[in-house]
Amino acid sequence: MKKLMVTLALLFAAVGARANVVGGDISMLTQYEAKGAKYYDVNGRTIASVLPWLKEQGWNAMRVRLFVDPSQASATEQGEGVCQDLEYVKALGARIKAAGFKLLLDFHYSDTWADPVKQFTPASWVELDDEALNEKLYSYTRECLQAMVDAGATPDYIQTGNEISYGMLWGPVGTPNSQLKKFTVGNTASTTRFLAQLASTARACRQVCPRAKIVIHTELVRNVSLMNNYYHAIAAADYDIIGLSYYPYYHYSLGQLDGALTNIEQNFPGKEVMIVEAGFYHDWQPTSGINYDYATQADPYGYTYAITAEGQRAFTAALVAKLLAHPVVTGLFWWWPEANEYGVNWQNPVTKSGWYNAGLWNNQNGRALPALSELAAFAPQQPATGDLNGDSSIDVDDLNMLINVILNKEQNPDVKALADLNGDGTVDIDDMNRLINLMLGKDS
Repeated sequence: MKKLMVTLALLFAAVGARANVVGGDISMLTQYEAKGAKYYDVNGRTIASVLPWLKEQGWNAMRVRLFVDPSQASATEQGEGVCQDLEYVKALGARIKAAGFKLLLDFHYSDTWADPVKQFTPASWVELDDEALNEKLYSYTRECLQAMVDAGATPDYIQTGNEISYGMLWGPVGTPNSQLKKFTVGNTASTTRFLAQLASTARACRQVCPRAKIVIHTELVRNVSLMNNYYHAIAAADYDIIGLSYYPYYHYSLGQLDGALTNIEQNFPGKEVMIVEAGFYHDWQPTSGINYDYATQADPYGYTYAITAEGQRAFTAALVAKLLAHPVVTGLFWWWPEANEYGVNWQNPVTKSGWYNAGLWNNQNGRALPALSELAAFAPQQPATGDLNGDSSIDVDDLNMLINVILNKEQNPDVKALADLNGDGTVDIDDMNRLINLMLGKDS
């Protein structure tokens, strides 16, 4: 009994063992469905429902963005896909969770796109000073998270800001560049301001979703030195995962990504990494000279991928292989995989700014592209030892299931078989101890 009590006490200190997650940012899925987009598999067979089908393809996580008030965005921005308010995200998030996926919630803390060149303060927040903004960040984050929990859409990962390489909440739309309140590495005042903002968001996350992991997201793969300095500058922040964007036409080759990941492994031990945005074109290459163009520009690392369906597939396979070489990387999300205008009235498309040709369906015929099936290799489907409920993590839920097997409250033969971690034909205290060690990362 003493051994059992010690074991159970460890439960409360245990941390979930790492298991890879793979999927995409499907923030526009609801819009495509509403306008009649037709989805087919690679062989032309009809996909009745995209989410369950993606689960069958080995995906186990989805990302969704959240704007404060997208009705305040310009008509152009709304036409690009800015529409995800809280009600929209609650509904889509609940569908994602019900389908058995992990959920990454991406707070933009803006009414429109937030990225390295724009982090505009929401229109309803512009009169607030920095102290009041910090309180608003806390209350807004807390209220949104509680609403997600109440809707059955509890996030497993929370991204507190989108591509916040230079901070967030710079000021209202139209503010002169010289007056924007950007975060700059080495600037004490801007660092203090930024850390206070991150503290406000983290406090809300820990209170409402204590089991969720916090992601701080940048797109600095292209500048490893700056990336290194950035994460050192925010070392005092409360977060779990370094989130990165990686598009080769912006961030250079896989060799560049490899160097960035090695730098993180060497300088930020204990931090997981997720590629929270990735993409590559299958058609209509970027304009030469504007973006890094794999189809025409020599790659200093020797990788070249044509902008075709096969080129996209080959790139994806190479990306997965590169990430698997870095155990610190535990997540991979393709950006906007659901882009598919096939079946939509072309006079009233989902996106008014033109087709996005780096998704994982062909806009011209609705067929899935071969790159889609390559992604599943990042997170093999077979349950890891100790993952009794098959949710790609080893945590308290699995321990509860094992205890129920011991107490004869769980009769599912498959669960019983998985709970016999030692393979001795009996589920007992030894299996419980091993599961806790798996949770703590002391076993594999």
